[in-house]
Amino acid sequence: MALWGLLGASDLAPGMALGPYRLHELINSGGMADLWLVSNQREEACALRLLHPRLRFNLRARRRFIQGCEILSRIHNHNQVIEYQGHGKIDGRHYLLMEYVEGANMKEMLNLSDPLLVDRVWEILRDMALALEHVHESGFMHLDYKPENLLLTRNGQLRLVDFDLAMPAPPRPARLKSYGGTFSYMAPEQLLRQPVDHRADVFAWGVTAYELIARRRPFQGETAEEVLRKQLDRSQDFLLPRELNPELSAAMEKVIMRCLERDPDRRYPFMSVLIREMEAAP
Repeated sequence: MALWGLLGASDLAPGMALGPYRLHELINSGGMADLWLVSNQREEACALRLLHPRLRFNLRARRRFIQGCEILSRIHNHNQVIEYQGHGKIDGRHYLLMEYVEGANMKEMLNLSDPLLVDRVWEILRDMALALEHVHESGFMHLDYKPENLLLTRNGQLRLVDFDLAMPAPPRPARLKSYGGTFSYMAPEQLLRQPVDHRADVFAWGVTAYELIARRRPFQGETAEEVLRKQLDRSQDFLLPRELNPELSAAMEKVIMRCLERDPDRRYPFMSVLIREMEAAP
């Protein structure tokens, strides 16, 4: 299965050279960038992410792309974070070079009901938490934590990707200049445009863990307003994860539910505390 999704439009083509890299396959085309499988001068496979040419003069998009590259360059030395190999400009194009990991993102695997998500669910949950713990302990917030940004190899190894929205974590909750993200995974304080800190990522981990366990998101909605309404009033259609998957232990359900608390002060203060309780859960 191709890494990160479906093909998209590009002015480049397989077989072309771009600087020192040979393009082989367009792996994914997202809102900000194309992702290519390339080989370097040593014929090693790499993943090359290129900012869309239409965004070349979009200062906000360029700044977001470059900041994501710089943050990844500072935190990539971790088993559960995609490996950074370089960034800069090639032929006027902003790029990020990363390790190539053959696999699929969790969103794709959920859509296909991949048995790996059942067979290795505890290890995946643990690695999801370890990745986020590393990001936070390095002084950053991811702010776009979701299944689509969790890459899994065929043997279940996990990599956290896409740091376009990441930013330094403030010492106390602070208002953001922009509140980008995917509303289904955003914490109430993000949707309400209130001050935010790293605990917004803890909430997103809870949403993702719930979806991995229950095969549906905890707060269903077609708009950010509808999702927020259900986060704040859980009397509508909210189900505990064990109601959807009885194999989940009561202790693990408690871990997930604490992450989904509306009040950040009631969530885990640090991912290390969550991991400790996870490891103690039967």
